[in-house]
Amino acid sequence: MRVLNFGSLNIDHVYQVDHVVRPGETLPSARYQVFAGGKGANQSAALALAGAAVFHAGQVGPEGRWLVAKLAGLGVDMRFTRTGNTPTGHALIQVDPEGRNAIVLFPGANQQLTTAQVDETLATFGAGDLLLLQNETNLLPHLISQAKESGLQVCLNPAPFTAAVASYPLDLVDILVVNEIEGEGLSGEASAAGIAVALARRFPATQVVLTLGEHGVIYRSGEVSFSVPAPRVRAVDTTAAGDTFIGYFLAGLAAGRPLRDAVASATAAASLAVTRAGAMDSIPGATEVESWSNGVGRPGQ
Repeated sequence: MRVLNFGSLNIDHVYQVDHVVRPGETLPSARYQVFAGGKGANQSAALALAGAAVFHAGQVGPEGRWLVAKLAGLGVDMRFTRTGNTPTGHALIQVDPEGRNAIVLFPGANQQLTTAQVDETLATFGAGDLLLLQNETNLLPHLISQAKESGLQVCLNPAPFTAAVASYPLDLVDILVVNEIEGEGLSGEASAAGIAVALARRFPATQVVLTLGEHGVIYRSGEVSFSVPAPRVRAVDTTAAGDTFIGYFLAGLAAGRPLRDAVASATAAASLAVTRAGAMDSIPGATEVESWSNGVGRPGQ
């Protein structure tokens, strides 16, 4: 299975702060770093590092060419990413001492996709392939409907969540990956169990994957329902945890791994990612995840 990721590419400006800045407050930063990011780019990187065949489609501005080169260096096929004149998307990220973050996102070139670009790219893929989407680019309804017409499976991660998500053709989505915020927005339920049940009932033909951070993952699809706990770690930066999970989960499915194993491996990869700083740069490789999952390199091992 080939994975086509029509996703965002961002330049992340990361500031280490004592706490997330409050309205009217000027706050010094102890450290400033620049990383490659964007949910789409992070997920493509995770897919490639996990060993999947992944193609990234999107847009950057002239100053974002290094993002394209970085992903290509990780093994992502970048032939469907274009460079235009609109500035590359970027994020301003505050990270506190506990690893929690607050993000201001400027979409930039990520919102410049055209229907011609989408249709031309999708024509290269078909039955047996999968389209991965997030909510940081435009044309998502068109992407979902056209992909299904072409016989692709569709995986949607509706992050960041907006009111527009409810108007998307979600009944066409094969795999829906949400965290508690996105899950509550779609289901109206506040508890993790309530979210999982409500989404499974609303989308009976969809695999629902609910990520719960340090509390692990809940999976529901038809009569299949299980949860996987997350390994206990000391979080340094949680920025790309969800993206790492998605990449490794889909890579596991593409490789034909048993479902529960794919979820467990993805959960371990995400837990390892939060122990280091950065977004894309925090994503571990498959060999490292396997060793770490077996206890090699963990504190006390």
